Amino acid sequence: MNSPRVVTVLAQRARYGIMAMASLAIVVFLVEPISAFAVPLQDAAPEKSKQAAPDATKETAPETKESAPATKQAAPAPETKPTPAAKSGDKKPKASGTPAKPKAAPAATPAAPPAPPATLDETRLTLNKWIETQQIISKERNDWQQGKEILQGRIELVGKEVGVLKDRITQSELAVVESNKKRDELVAENEQLKAVTAQLSDAVTTMEDQVRKLSKMMPEPVNAKLMPLMQRIPADPTNTRVSTAERFQNVLGILNELNKANSEISVSYEIRTLADGSSSEVQVFYVGLAQAYYISPRGLAGIGRPTEDGWKWESASAATSSQITQALEIIQGKQTPSFVPLPITIK
Repeated sequence: MNSPRVVTVLAQRARYGIMAMASLAIVVFLVEPISAFAVPLQDAAPEKSKQAAPDATKETAPETKESAPATKQAAPAPETKPTPAAKSGDKKPKASGTPAKPKAAPAATPAAPPAPPATLDETRLTLNKWIETQQIISKERNDWQQGKEILQGRIELVGKEVGVLKDRITQSELAVVESNKKRDELVAENEQLKAVTAQLSDAVTTMEDQVRKLSKMMPEPVNAKLMPLMQRIPADPTNTRVSTAERFQNVLGILNELNKANSEISVSYEIRTLADGSSSEVQVFYVGLAQAYYISPRGLAGIGRPTEDGWKWESASAATSSQITQALEIIQGKQTPSFVPLPITIK
């Protein structure tokens, strides 16, 4: 199972060995010409120094010979001889009368010492430095290439992010436009609702006024039953915390109870003033909200009708009293149901 891996490792080691041998051959190939070139330079340096030395001795020798007679002439007697006339080509002697001393020849500059020949170690060290420099250059080039690729990848990534952000900005702008459109629609709808609410508020105010007028025409049992709802009607419709919906609900509750009372016959006990001026408890039965009849324990009867100022009651005749008594007993189940004529007024 591991044979391919072993072959791969051996191939890598063989490749590394071949590369090392090639590097050593290159070093030997470069070192031998350099050392061969350095030997002739070392041999040529002594020959140049030998040639420079005789030339310097030849140039200094005549000067010493010329200086010797000058010293011999300066030694004789101190007698002063007339000096011959100076020729036009000759230089004038100095005023002191002493003969001029000959100038000394400039000393020959010593030849520069020859450069020592480059040894094999120095050449090898220089070659190692050169190889190290090339390796550094190659490493820097690889690092630069990797950095360039990384920067290009980042630039592409940033470009994609910029594109995504532009798309989001476009979508946001479209969303803002749509939101503004919906806001305008909602504002228009709100204005319409405000207008409708104002109309409904006016309508419920009118209905509340009408219900107040109806409260005076309600029978006492119905009025007592609707008193909690009547108290919820605001006294000042323009300055109230009750919402329009609650006001409508209240008015509809009152109208519902009135409609229910108007469609049935109800019996109750009340205190009424009789025809003789005395007050007595009587039984009253209401036929809806339009007519009512009562009968006292003594057989005195009366008829009631609603008006704008409240219910108006009047006494009934003896015949009407017997009819009212018969109708009341039928309602209470004391007699067999039958048709009973009763007086009624329709307006």
